[in-house]
Amino acid sequence: MQLSDFKNEPLSNFKQNPAHREAMEEALGTVKNELGREYEIVIAGDRIKAAEKFASTNPAAPEQVVGVFSKANKELAERAVRAADEAFKTWSCTPAETRVNLLLRTAAILRERKFYYAAWMVYEVGKTWPEADADVAEAIDFAEFYAREMLRYAPPQPLTPVPGERNHLRYVPLGAGIIIPPWNFPLAILTGMATASIVTGNTVILKPSSDSPTIARKFFDALEEAGLPKGVANFLPGPGGAVGDTLVAHPRTRFVAFTGSKEVGLHINELAAKPAPGQIWIKRVIAEMGGKDSILVDGEADVDAAVEGVAVSSFGYQGQKCSACSRAIVVEGVYDEFLEKLKRRVERIRTADPREPESDMGPVINASARKQIMSYIETGKKEGRLLTGGAGSGPGHFIEPTVIADVPPKATIAQEEIFGPVLAVIRVKDFDEGLEVANNTEYGLTGSVYSKSRAHLDRAAAEFHVGNLYFNRKCTGAFVGGHPFGGFNMSGTDSKAGGRDYLLLFLQAKALSEKVTESAEPAGRAASN
Repeated sequence: MQLSDFKNEPLSNFKQNPAHREAMEEALGTVKNELGREYEIVIAGDRIKAAEKFASTNPAAPEQVVGVFSKANKELAERAVRAADEAFKTWSCTPAETRVNLLLRTAAILRERKFYYAAWMVYEVGKTWPEADADVAEAIDFAEFYAREMLRYAPPQPLTPVPGERNHLRYVPLGAGIIIPPWNFPLAILTGMATASIVTGNTVILKPSSDSPTIARKFFDALEEAGLPKGVANFLPGPGGAVGDTLVAHPRTRFVAFTGSKEVGLHINELAAKPAPGQIWIKRVIAEMGGKDSILVDGEADVDAAVEGVAVSSFGYQGQKCSACSRAIVVEGVYDEFLEKLKRRVERIRTADPREPESDMGPVINASARKQIMSYIETGKKEGRLLTGGAGSGPGHFIEPTVIADVPPKATIAQEEIFGPVLAVIRVKDFDEGLEVANNTEYGLTGSVYSKSRAHLDRAAAEFHVGNLYFNRKCTGAFVGGHPFGGFNMSGTDSKAGGRDYLLLFLQAKALSEKVTESAEPAGRAASN
């Protein structure tokens, strides 16, 4: 099976392409007419209505119901694991080309309806048009990239010849797994974890975030439309405490792929590490967790470029990215200039309902998040100096892009993940101190350095301890295939999603060796396939 070389899905241009703008407006209208529908649990193809329900709402207009969902319980979680475990018996034996074709058909569906899926994210999680469009593009990229990667892993792998033996190494799937995606990239990350699991021959239970179950269900529907057999993927919305823990702890669960907070990730890792009665394997946990990401602005930096990179990295999707810049570490020689220019740039950001095409920043995800972020802002006012920002207006969960200057390196807002539109600016005397501060948190996900000094960039490459480090560009916006993504320390297991190693996390290697006679195979030769 031959496929063309992988290329990233092009992004839409809503400002300069009238066709893209019209298509998005039409999709928003289509989705508006579908709001409020009820969705069932799906286990082995069976549609199940539970007695208890919960609703997903629009964070820009909290009274607007996006979708109503049956709430799973422990019994249904048990049933879902058994269904996935049973489906694994046949799906694991399905030819790799069949699984690859499923991903390609899924990618084609996502591509054909990209504005439709983007519109759902505008309504359900408050993404602006460009942010939602990029989410869909990344989902398409994951499906296309992992399809090609599976073709690389499917054949027997090359080995060193051993005289008198015929040796093979092949990769085989793990079993039934749990996919727990976040709400902030509700399509892209879900698609990445799910397609990687499925194309490698595993079966899954999709347990979406309660803040973004509708877009997760739309993805599940796309899988079914693409021809996914019953039970290979199962859709199980419900609370993390009861349903999530049951799924993770089940003895037939083979792996867990999780993206979310440090606290939940550590809980999952701890729960998965404890063997349940009847469990015969060590569960594998793929965890992508939080970040406290820094952009270091050197005294030899292009300050205008640094200001733009910090503003975009800090306030894109309201700062609700694990890769977002939440700390600008600025060398004192350019500190005042940087602050002055940053204030002007941030005050141009327009906070508005993301259904409006001119919105630069929408609401945070829910009332609880808004309350917590505002609490951090109040703390920040005591730890530093409020440069701009604060509470937003309107019925939605809005917060203005907020910058707090003169923050000590060990202050609360300089150490704890806020996951909102709050930037702490830290003054350092020189590049050496800047590197020291950049490494002073428990996280290690992304970072960036703005500098014209090659020596400083080389030092950062060696000493700035993060999984994804960028030079003279923003610290968000990793592209599948180009920027394998995953962090160090408390940022997770450095999974490197969208990279050439990622599928190995969902596979295990099996070595086969057969002694051969001279008549069967000449001495000194060994088959490589």
